Parts: sequence; C-alpha cells; structure tokens
Amino acid sequence: MTRNRTSLAFRLFFGFGVERRLGRCSITHLQLLLNQMEERNALALIMEDKWHIRVFVTNEAIRKVTLDGKPSNVETLLSVLKLKLGLQCDFTSQYEDPLFGNALCNLTDMSDLPERPTIKIISSLALTPAHSSSLSTCSTDILSPRNKDTHRHDPWPSEFEIQEFSVDINYRLRQGDLVYMRDGTLLQMSRDMKHAILERLAEAMYKYMAYPRDYHFDEVAAALVKKHPCLREPGSYSGYCGWKNSLKFKMGNYRTKLRRSGMADVKVNGCRRRRDFPDEDPPSLNIKKAKRNETNFLPNFPDGEDEVSLEAIRRELDMDAKKSLPDVIGIRKKMDQTFALRRKEIVEEQPPVSRIVERWPALFTETQIYDEFSRVASKNLRQQFYEALDRHTPSLIQMMKSKRGKVGQSLEGFLHQIDTQNITVTRTVVLRRLPMFLGDDDSEFCRTCFDSDNGEDSAHVPVGILTVIPEDDPTPNAADLHLHPSSVAVILEGDLVLDDLSSYPEAFCLLFGLVYALHLDYPRSMRYSFEFIQKILLDIGQNKLSPKMQTLKNALMNS
Repeated sequence: MTRNRTSLAFRLFFGFGVERRLGRCSITHLQLLLNQMEERNALALIMEDKWHIRVFVTNEAIRKVTLDGKPSNVETLLSVLKLKLGLQCDFTSQYEDPLFGNALCNLTDMSDLPERPTIKIISSLALTPAHSSSLSTCSTDILSPRNKDTHRHDPWPSEFEIQEFSVDINYRLRQGDLVYMRDGTLLQMSRDMKHAILERLAEAMYKYMAYPRDYHFDEVAAALVKKHPCLREPGSYSGYCGWKNSLKFKMGNYRTKLRRSGMADVKVNGCRRRRDFPDEDPPSLNIKKAKRNETNFLPNFPDGEDEVSLEAIRRELDMDAKKSLPDVIGIRKKMDQTFALRRKEIVEEQPPVSRIVERWPALFTETQIYDEFSRVASKNLRQQFYEALDRHTPSLIQMMKSKRGKVGQSLEGFLHQIDTQNITVTRTVVLRRLPMFLGDDDSEFCRTCFDSDNGEDSAHVPVGILTVIPEDDPTPNAADLHLHPSSVAVILEGDLVLDDLSSYPEAFCLLFGLVYALHLDYPRSMRYSFEFIQKILLDIGQNKLSPKMQTLKNALMNS
C-alpha cells in the first residue's frame, strides 16, 4: 500500500512538471498532496450523487434544480419538482432530446433523460379544452406570462422577510449588529439612513397590499429589529413601537407618490374632500381598499392597453362566450387581459349582479370563477377548499357530537346521515350543519324547492344556495338536508346565476368564489361560516380572527 501511494505521488510530481527527484521531496509535502487529491476525489464522488436539471417553468422563469439522486420513475420526478418549485397545479413534462437536436419530446421513461437534462413544465390546463379537476394558481402564470408583470401573485406572507437594503445601508447595519452583539451598543442612525430603511420597507409592503392593517405594520417592525437588533429602541416595551409608527407615516407618503404616478389601487382614493375638492367625500368615508386580503383588489391596466382597447377585447370575449363550442383557452387568455377593466367596473361602479352577468357572461362559468378567484386572491380555491374541509372534517364531527344543549341535540340528529363511503354526502352534512354549530342562521341562505317550481320564492334572497329536489321527495323543510338533490343553484341578488350544479359543497365553493370575484359582502346571518371558510379553510387573512374563530382554530390545531 505504501509503495502504491509513493508510486502515485511520483507520477503526480512528474505530471505537474516537477523536476526534482522523489528522494529529495519531503514526506510532509507528499502527504499534503495526497490529502488534497483524496479530498478532490471525495468531492467528485459527492457531486456525482447529486442530480442537476434545468427546468423551464415559463419562458421567463428558468430554474436550476438539484436533487439528491435521480428518481426511479417519472411520477416521482414530477412530485419532487412540484414540491421544489412550489407549484400547485397538475402538469406533465417534456425534455430536450440530444438525439434530435434538442427538440422537445414527452417524458415517459427516466432512462430517456441525458445526464444533465433540460425539462419543460407543461400545465395540464393547456392540454385539455375543459377545466381539470385540480385547477391551480399557476394556470394563469403559465398561460399568461404577461399577467405576471402587472398583477400581484403572492398574498401577505405568514412571516415577513426583511429584504436587503442598499450596499452602504447593509454595511452599516452589519457593523452595528456586530457592535451590539459585542457590547450591547445600539446603532446611532442619521436621518437619511432611517429614511432609506423606511422607504425600502414601504416598497416591500406595497408588493403585497396597498393598505396594510395595524397588525401588518407590527409584523414588519418586529421582523426589522429581529434581523437587525442594533435598531431596537431603548425604553420601548416591544423594542419597535417607534419603527411601527414611523412606518405608518412612511406608507402614507409612499401611497401619495404612487397616487401621483397613476397607480390604480391608490388613485381611486385620491379625490377626497380637501381644499382642492370641497364637494368630494370625507377622507375616511368609503375608502376602496382590500378588506378580505385580496392581492389584486384594483390592478393597473396592462402595459400598452387602455380602457378603449380592453373594451374591444371584452366585446370579442362576449361573442366567444356565446358560441356553442367556445374556445376555453382563448376565453381564459382574454379574461386575463381584461381583468383590470373588469375589476375597475366592479370596484368603482359597484353595478348590480344582473349588469355584470350581461357584460361578462364568461365570468359565470365554473372554470372562470376558479380562475378569477386565483387572479383576485392568489389562491387555488377548489383544491384548498376541499383539501382543508376533508382534513378538518373528523375534528369538526367530534366537536359537533360533543356540543351540548338544544344545539347539540339538533346536531346529533343530523350527524347519523354521514356516509363514510360517500365523500360528497359527508361534505354536505358538515357544511349544512356548520352554521348551526357556529351560531349562524341559515334559514334565508339555504333554500329548497321542487324541480317543477320556478324559484320565485328566492327572489328576495341576496346571497344563497337553492337545493332543487324531485317531486316524489317529502315536503321540503329545514330539518331535511336533502343529500341527493336533483340539482343545486347559486342565488345572487334574487337571480339564479349558476344552476344544474351536482352538489351542495360544489355550490358553496363556487358561491364563495363569486363573492370575491364580484366584491360582495358576506351575508350577515352567515358571517361566522364565511369567516371560517376564508380564514381557516383557505388561510386568507388568518392573522386577525374573531374570538370565536380563534377558539375554533385552536381546537382544530390541538385535535
């Protein structure tokens, strides 16, 4: 073994052009070279275990992904990519085949991939004319990269991350943090430095919402002093109260700058009563801002477009939607293009639902309701609604069974209808009894009629669901859940805007999507049920919960 190592070192010396004989080399020098060579060999072995691929998510988003090893099959590879890239949609993949000049081929076998492959993500929505069962937020991302440039796509994060500042600010903060860690001395800032920090934070907050709430400012200020402890404030009980107040003023000044530049979501509140506009609304009256954590409450028009050009696209969209065989992909593209115009009408003019149905008939289809919710709230409504409902159903059933008093007796009479073999029936029972469990009144929200009726009894219902039952069904009453209806319909402002739906859960999910898409208020008698859907099931604006919802969330987390 010693002879082999010496011979190897001898060859290594002559390979590097060393002219000295082996006998004149020190043993220490030989040992150092051998150790370096072994380290390089070990590093090479480690790198061989890694598998590097290049992934085209969109034409603009190209990612390098490193895996611990090559997956054994295509399904595993797609699952890993879905997790690594943070995608929520179903997709297939293609790869560049070197045998055909790097032309794209469908990936069906892992053995077809070269050593360093290039893979392209293909959304399932782009391959089928009908909407797939797992609609996702990335549908509009992949099909409409233009939409990504003008709209927000990320809701407010669960943990706000402080971005990097300018080079000089970062340097001074690092030095300040080192001094603070050494002897606890706080950083003495100049006025310009504080201004630059606040300006950067306001810009980062605006990327998520134009009108943050009090707890949002609290989160950002806390994150700032956590990352840079040298900025803590002496004498403050939290260490960041002054930062929070300064950030509120800075955010107001930042909105003023954006309003002057023409940003739609703040410009809409520009003409308030003051010296120049004495006849306008008071400053605090009817402010148009996101109240349910909508990420795209009032977006700007796409670059190069104005109201006239978007209206022309709307007319084309109207004709396409009335065709007997509409082009689903073409309609989705035009709905993406006209999103800003549609939101401007809905938010600023607040037209009746019948007017919106007349101008935007494509919006009142199952596919576009889910797509519109993704545009407005950046959430996959259908997938997250059902996944969260199914995940919490066992705990909700146990809580309903443990309920005491008159409500508990009423709930117990319905829970025996749960069918573990039929997920739709189980979902229906839970959703129908959720208002009773939360203390809501669903007598006006849940309506029932025979299939021979014309639905006139629901003309006064502002928001609700109509269950249509067959004639041979017993007389409809509030004590019957009607788990196998003829059809289910959605009521808005007394009109049936969606009908022939298959189940109550489907109708509830679509109704919730329409509430966001049409900027409607929750029914007052169902406030807790809708808050549960929004903040617990869909995890939208969960930071601020009512006491009842906070108690329910804690119970679900501990169950």
